Amino acid sequence: MRQTEEPDITVREWTVDGIGVLSASVEVPQPPSAAERVQRRIRRFYRLQGRAFLRYCEWELLPRAEAEYRAALAASAPLPQFHGALTCAVTYQAGSLWSLCTQIRETAPPGPALTTHRGDTWDLAEGYPVPLSAFFPPRSHWRQAALSAAAETLERREAAGGIRLFPDWRRRLRRSFDPRSFYLTDSGIALFFPMGAIAPAAEGVPTVLLPYGSDPPRRAP
Repeated sequence: MRQTEEPDITVREWTVDGIGVLSASVEVPQPPSAAERVQRRIRRFYRLQGRAFLRYCEWELLPRAEAEYRAALAASAPLPQFHGALTCAVTYQAGSLWSLCTQIRETAPPGPALTTHRGDTWDLAEGYPVPLSAFFPPRSHWRQAALSAAAETLERREAAGGIRLFPDWRRRLRRSFDPRSFYLTDSGIALFFPMGAIAPAAEGVPTVLLPYGSDPPRRAP
């Protein structure tokens, strides 16, 4: 089951000489039914995340957008249009667990669009994030287990032509692994790696699915 509440949407535009050079949109989720204190905590978390993204757009992307605009104007070239978008998708909701994938996409000509992901899994009973280690057996070598499962999946996908990896992707896999980079789905744990970390940027954000060992979880361990 997925949430039905409408997300909070914010749209901003920045201009130079009256011409729009940068636009940004933020779509943050509304937490599902939970204790009031939990809803407040989660809502505040995502609102702060959205505000931080808009500040990033203004402080980091806007100067670049203005510079590209003025360069294009001087060269009588087409005017570039920068855009940033933050969206959150609920990927799993069962019992007290609520999991989301946040995607940030930056379009900043003349370079290619950049995509980053963030994963969050919440325990709605307590209002706190649940770590990746909680979904592995107690006292297990969960980090090595996650990396081994990810490597096996990537190896099969590369052999089948589903992804093109760097020659040294196994070393890069270990170096780029972040236990916070996951979210839950109905089928398993989605573990993802930064764009350009283990594969060319054209491959996007590499994501592997670690199937659940038994039934999908419904409550925080």
